[in-house]
Amino acid sequence: MAIEYTSKIQIFENGGIEPLVRLLNNSDPDVQKNCVESINLLVQDFRSRAAVCELNGIPPLLELLKSEYPVIQLLGLKTFATLTKNADCRVKLRDYQLLDFLMEILETKELNDLHIDALSVVMNCLEDEDTVQQLGETGNLEKLLSFAEFSPVPEIQKIAAKAIAKAAQNSENRKILHEKEVERVLGSLLLGDNSGVKIAACQAVSVMCATFTSKEAFRKPVIPRIVPLLSSEDGEVKEAATFALTKLTTESPRNVNAVAEAEGIEPLIRLLSDQRDGAVANAATVLINMASQEVLRLSMQTLGIMPAIVGPLQSTNDLVQSKAALTVAAVACDINARNELRNAGGLGPLVKLLNSMNDEIRRNACWAVMVCANDESNASELSTLGALDILQEINQSRSRKNYFSEAAMNKLLDSNLSLKYSLVGYLLSCNIIYDGFYDCGKKRPGEKHLSLKELLEQEINHHRAVLLINAKPLEQVPTVMFTVEERPDTSGRSTSAVSKSSYKDKASTAVSSPAEEKQEPSSRRSPASPPKGTAKEKSSSKVKWKSKKEEEKAKEEEEQMTKMQTEVFIEKEVWSPPSDSALQDYVVIVTTNILPLHHIKDQVVTLAQFVAEQMGGPIEQDKLQDFSWEIHISELKLELQSNVIPIGKIKKGIFFHRALLFKALADRIGISCSLVRGHYNRSWNIVKLVDDSPNEVTGLLLPPKAYVVDLMFKPGRLMEQHSVDADRYQHI
Repeated sequence: MAIEYTSKIQIFENGGIEPLVRLLNNSDPDVQKNCVESINLLVQDFRSRAAVCELNGIPPLLELLKSEYPVIQLLGLKTFATLTKNADCRVKLRDYQLLDFLMEILETKELNDLHIDALSVVMNCLEDEDTVQQLGETGNLEKLLSFAEFSPVPEIQKIAAKAIAKAAQNSENRKILHEKEVERVLGSLLLGDNSGVKIAACQAVSVMCATFTSKEAFRKPVIPRIVPLLSSEDGEVKEAATFALTKLTTESPRNVNAVAEAEGIEPLIRLLSDQRDGAVANAATVLINMASQEVLRLSMQTLGIMPAIVGPLQSTNDLVQSKAALTVAAVACDINARNELRNAGGLGPLVKLLNSMNDEIRRNACWAVMVCANDESNASELSTLGALDILQEINQSRSRKNYFSEAAMNKLLDSNLSLKYSLVGYLLSCNIIYDGFYDCGKKRPGEKHLSLKELLEQEINHHRAVLLINAKPLEQVPTVMFTVEERPDTSGRSTSAVSKSSYKDKASTAVSSPAEEKQEPSSRRSPASPPKGTAKEKSSSKVKWKSKKEEEKAKEEEEQMTKMQTEVFIEKEVWSPPSDSALQDYVVIVTTNILPLHHIKDQVVTLAQFVAEQMGGPIEQDKLQDFSWEIHISELKLELQSNVIPIGKIKKGIFFHRALLFKALADRIGISCSLVRGHYNRSWNIVKLVDDSPNEVTGLLLPPKAYVVDLMFKPGRLMEQHSVDADRYQHI
């Protein structure tokens, strides 16, 4: 009847436990056996466990452990294994010296059939700090560890390892176990062939790692034995081994190096494609811990971690997704790793994780995007995949936004200043304008941000002109865009020489460097031309038998090859934005005349006057409407047959033309300057200057002040930012 749960309740409610406990003292072994078996079934209910202890059932149960019948002893141990799940029962059992009975059983080889159940009872008792301390004081703890280490029975070793893990849940117990060299015992258990023992030992190692001294002690006896388990065919073993390594390598650089020395990086990367989500998440965590060291991070890249992490990024498991995104953030610290991730198709899955409703996944994905956006190519790809739109949406939500989402968005915009200025309407002093920057105006909601190449391919329209900053001179394309094997033909010229000469004809408009002009006469000689009187004579003697028709055919084939090589060159020609010779001259002038000025204020004023002079000079405020800059811009559009106008070609410029040119030139000579877009074609620059006159009281220089630079009415005038109403300035 005690097998059924409902019967257990009825027996307990009708007071059936008390007579059963009383009958344990009966002299009939059959009565003892039936009573202890019934009690063993009843104590599976927590109320019955408490009732057995209150009814003083422990002493008769202890007497049954001395019975001459193994089945009675076994049932008694099973009953104690259930009773010791209750903390109050464990205290009473300790008072009755239960552990002494158990140690006697473990030390008796003839009772080896009871060892497993005896250890199960010990395992429960080790949860209490007082029990572990008592075992340590009596020397029984060393006996227990030795018994577990050298036992030939895998099940006993497995239970012993679980007992250690259970005892190690308490910090004081961990100290006692460490003093008894439990690290060496667990290292020995890892050498066995039984998977269950290895799993239990790894779990015990994981718990013991909560104490730093134990974590350090595991370095030599344990780590070299756990790493081979990463290649085990048993999935549970791999998961337990990776989990142990996560605990061992967390905040422990020396353990990280030990894993690397044991050649653990490659199997960890292989585990990223494992079928068990736990193993994948744990392996990623270990790799994250190892990525803090640059040498190991480079080793991971060499072994292909970036292509391997793409799979976990596409997992459906939340923990795997979170750890995979964090792995990208930890490993993608240099451009090569980021390019590998992009080429492997990892940016798409990463962007999808930004939409996760899980806070940790979303935070780690934002962190990874922030790291990947350090390169313009990756930032552009992320924006194309919709990362910027998603981040904008996240940052507008109070519940979903976080520090990393804001940082990721700023990083994306900092890597694409053209988009940043179009979207947010300002560039900070740290945002340096480089060649290729373009201002296409304020981005409207839902409007696609076009690339410069796409804007150049558009037909002329009535929209605002796109302003281009490109002071980069027209560079000469490399002379050889492909490799062709040099083979001398009948005329003594090599085929590659022909291709080079045909290329030079195509690129004759490019500017040559003095060094190239100096080397040109010698380079025109064919490297395959033979010396006089030797190979030349032999070559001529070999072709005497050829007919004139065959020579013409060979010549025709050579011309065809040259034509094909020229077509290959045309296909490989790299696109570049239009050059701006006027802006190049501006850069030379400001670098020569303004940069040498000693005071920043003088540089700012002089540069403002220079910009105004190039854009039509100062304009009287009441005559601003007569300044026909729109007609001038329209004429430039027609002249260039393009909506994109290099800034240097504009000779009549208004606020936003002048502010952009000022920012571009200021960045070239190191003037810290920001650019702000306003309404109604207004833009302005803000600079910070230090007052040269020291404070009269302290004698120290005053902190820098922010000034708005006037580029229209009185070029060079500096107005303190706090005294200028921005909205009012837009209408000045």
